[in-house]
Amino acid sequence: MNALISAEDRRIFDNLFVLELANNHWGNLDRGLRIVREFATVARVNAVRTAIKLQFRDVDSFIHPAFKGYTESRYIKKTEATKLSIEEFKALIDEIRNCSCIPMATPFDEASVDLCGLFDLPLIKVASSDISTWPLLERIARLRKPVIISTGGANEKTIDDCVRFFENRSIPLAINHCVSLYPSEDGDLQLNQIDYLRGRYPGHVIGFSSHEMGDWQSSMLISYAKGARSWERHIDIDQGGVPVSPYCSLPHQVDAWYQAFRKAAEMCGGSGQERRPIPERERRYLEDLVRGIYARRDLGAGYVFDSASFNDDFYLAIPLHRGQLSCREVINGERLTQAIAADERLTIDHVDGPYQQNPALRRLILERGLEP
Repeated sequence: MNALISAEDRRIFDNLFVLELANNHWGNLDRGLRIVREFATVARVNAVRTAIKLQFRDVDSFIHPAFKGYTESRYIKKTEATKLSIEEFKALIDEIRNCSCIPMATPFDEASVDLCGLFDLPLIKVASSDISTWPLLERIARLRKPVIISTGGANEKTIDDCVRFFENRSIPLAINHCVSLYPSEDGDLQLNQIDYLRGRYPGHVIGFSSHEMGDWQSSMLISYAKGARSWERHIDIDQGGVPVSPYCSLPHQVDAWYQAFRKAAEMCGGSGQERRPIPERERRYLEDLVRGIYARRDLGAGYVFDSASFNDDFYLAIPLHRGQLSCREVINGERLTQAIAADERLTIDHVDGPYQQNPALRRLILERGLEP
């Protein structure tokens, strides 16, 4: 699959960090607002594009009527305990915007997609468990908003079908590698899947949705180097005696994560699609290692250079002087325009070569090496 995604669409997702409020901050608005403010501060200090993501569920219809209040299911208990009103969601979204972060949500049902539309959220997330929930995807597609999907435990065909679904509707899409283990150990991360996703879906930004519990640096360095350009983590704060889930990151840990991103970008440098520009400092360093050409014996004007006899008539040694030729420049068939004595350095004035006609090449040779 190789859909042509515009550069503008790619920029929506490039170097985007998604912070998900774990468990909808336990249904406590004040706690949620504090989480938004603390993590927005960390994002601002590190100057990174950050989206803060909520979870939307229409709790009244999401749980079957016969199982309302059912205590044997941890998921049902948590869903009911973290229910928020539209007004509370609005307060959170307003605060996210006020803090210069991007509001987004994962809708887990069709009614919640409408809530995304009501709040005009600029990004929608599809959870791993829902990338083949077609009624939900159809409703999301109607919003015409950029979408991020997590692949989790989906098989290849399921991912292909979901990607093609959004491609066919020209909806910008990013694809997250994700291991749906909460928390994940280092050995669970399978970061080589970033290579797989980049190879299979080259038109899309590939991200990494992480639930690991012990390291906020190594996986960032590795995932960035592999080409991931969007990242997601669950976040929380340690406040009020509420236990923090082991897969959640605290503000100081996300700060370390952001700093690892900056270090990864610094170390990886520019494009991987073309040869890098060589800085002047590096070029000067390498020039010090280049050997210049010196005559081994006296040679007269009209001498013809030949690789078969070059080592009999010349030798290479440091230092290279300004205007002196190195082994890179001499070409078979060129001639000496003037005589040269033994141990004298061969210069551009001795040879009628292309550096006489090419001003840029001549200037390069005249400006490199030691002063005469």
